[in-house]
Amino acid sequence: MISIEYILLIACSLILLSVAIAKFSDNLGVPTLLIFLGIGMLAGSDGPGGIYFDDAKLAQSIGIIALTFILFAGGLETKWNSVRPVIREVSILATLGVIITALVIAFVSMYLLNISFLYGMLLGAIVSSTDAAAVFSVLRSNNVGLKGNLKPTLELESGSNDPMAVFLTIGTLQLITDSEKTVASVALLFVYQMVIGASLGFGFGKVMTGMLNRLKLSYEGIYPVFALAFAGFVYSATTLLQGSGFLAVYIAGIVIGNSDFVQKKSLIRFFDGLSWLSQIAMFLTLGLLVFPHKIIPIIGSGLIISFCLIVIARPLGVFISLPFSKFSTKEKFFLSWVGLRGAVPIILATFPLLAGIPGAELIFNIVFFIVLTSALIQGWSIPAVAAWLNLSEPELYLSRSPMEFAAGENSDTQLVDFIVPFNAEMIGKPIVELGLPSDSLIVVISRNDEYIVPSGGTYIEANDTLLILVNKQNLSAIKKIVSRLKEIK
Repeated sequence: MISIEYILLIACSLILLSVAIAKFSDNLGVPTLLIFLGIGMLAGSDGPGGIYFDDAKLAQSIGIIALTFILFAGGLETKWNSVRPVIREVSILATLGVIITALVIAFVSMYLLNISFLYGMLLGAIVSSTDAAAVFSVLRSNNVGLKGNLKPTLELESGSNDPMAVFLTIGTLQLITDSEKTVASVALLFVYQMVIGASLGFGFGKVMTGMLNRLKLSYEGIYPVFALAFAGFVYSATTLLQGSGFLAVYIAGIVIGNSDFVQKKSLIRFFDGLSWLSQIAMFLTLGLLVFPHKIIPIIGSGLIISFCLIVIARPLGVFISLPFSKFSTKEKFFLSWVGLRGAVPIILATFPLLAGIPGAELIFNIVFFIVLTSALIQGWSIPAVAAWLNLSEPELYLSRSPMEFAAGENSDTQLVDFIVPFNAEMIGKPIVELGLPSDSLIVVISRNDEYIVPSGGTYIEANDTLLILVNKQNLSAIKKIVSRLKEIK
């Protein structure tokens, strides 16, 4: 039997290697999921690592636990004021859009793989959800932000379409394995799961916020432990009550993140780190689970299905779901293109394996290949597509270092970071000549890993990170000043 020290050594070595390679690959614009999956595959039985791993049940359990904390962390950082304007559009996109995507892939798979509609629907359901984390990792590595309501739409959709994909996958599996199940009974189960999940998520979120403010724990380090256990409790309790645990934990995170409570900043930081650890562990495990030599025979059919998903299914889901929305045609096209697939489809692909249905291994291999092609084809092109459609702008970051600014809930002032583009008009100008609003102030400049306290005569350089104390009403004006580019002569 392998000793715990040996297992710990291998696990920690893979995590350290993943972090190191992800750091150096930032400038390449490669989605981090691709890095982590690749390392897992190299460490697996078909790679130089030679680690044999085929425990689908363990991989699924790791994936579910990791996804629970990832969704909770995503909810904590979701700003209700930013997502509220798009809640209706996202709700339709996360339900009708997912169903349309699944149906298109179902019909394509029927004729391409010569399988029944239910099996095609199972494959379509598995690959129907998107992963915004993959999108934003590419955008952040290229210092690209998105205009308008695109970012909150992608954030909210990624957290809310996973429950729909999970339901479609499990519901279709039930129709395949249980002849007594009907479409009507599965539809009623969906309504029940969504209502229970949303209600318990909101209720648990309110309860946790109240408990955090009333417990008055003696040690600060206990607060993250309490929140961690509570997030796991929300998912498991809701799931045991036949509700959507993923929806509940995401909504609980949103409720808590948009409330005031003690140790809020430290908790958000803790779950941010935990979210990254969860992603690494999840992708490494899923990478270990796949056998690359089994991918080769399905490359042809995998490419066709992936092409249909990217070019036909996702665009149809977006345009049919948002015919009367405020999004422009360019924005809808961008939403169609950035529907990257992430860990959720691979986790869902383990359900048919554990159910033991015929062709489950084929479905798993095709899903894994689709995720890889989605990251490769769409991932690298996101910044270029955003720039081509004129939908990109300088990325805005809530400041976390080197100083803190705790604004009240109703405060009009915010501390934000802006990265100066390499061809910005402000480069070479002193701060006094930038034309900043009178109630905005550059308090710190981060340059070459050093922090500079500027004066009016301090000159701006390319790739400077400007820490600006700004009135929220002037945020758009600051963005325009920073994003104004030099004219090409």
